[in-house]
Amino acid sequence: MDKAPLRKKQDIDPQEVVCVFDASRIGSETLLVARAPKIKVNLGSAWILSETKEAYAGLRANIESKGYKLKAVVLDGRTGIPRVFEDIPVQICQFHQLQIVRRKLTLRPETEAGQKLLLIAFSISKTDENTLNQELILWHEDYQNFIDERTYALGTKRWRYTHRRARSAYLSLKRNLPFLYTCQRYPALEIPNATNSLDGYWSRLKNLLSAHRGKSKERIKKMIIEILRKQTA
Repeated sequence: MDKAPLRKKQDIDPQEVVCVFDASRIGSETLLVARAPKIKVNLGSAWILSETKEAYAGLRANIESKGYKLKAVVLDGRTGIPRVFEDIPVQICQFHQLQIVRRKLTLRPETEAGQKLLLIAFSISKTDENTLNQELILWHEDYQNFIDERTYALGTKRWRYTHRRARSAYLSLKRNLPFLYTCQRYPALEIPNATNSLDGYWSRLKNLLSAHRGKSKERIKKMIIEILRKQTA
């Protein structure tokens, strides 16, 4: 395995591309991959310590150094990352946004506010920015006092928001709203509304690696590099 030759990369001419960026845990490591779904090619990858702006900026620079020009990007919704791509259209994955809200509220919210907010989140892929914005405005008018409610530690002035998870879910939707429907604003660019081009890739990659449990970390990483090289420009 260690002496196996690496396969030759595909020859893909540098071009303008819409690119999906996504990261996933592979064992104890985190791998960041950038993929051009239209041409079904991985433009680059990097092992990273955490999903920081610097990690995404580094991979972007690597891709652009090869002659590719990013027309737009699709991201998973992690806070702060869109700033790396302020000069081009950014689409936040609608599925990931729903998952963010689901994690915060669960699938069975106990409060009316949580239940209604979850229904709004489930409508993301079926609506548009103006409609979703109006739904969030109406929700906030009804439940502003609810999400602003504070709980004080007994005998102190220290406090926290009583319904932190509902508040956080709402703020996540408001923060990412400007990026959820970029695909509708730029139809000519054919921007995907989700990162599923890479989501499916992660599943296939992890299924393949599961057949090689017990291998050393270095061997696993070499296998992954080889797999990526088959579809990397």
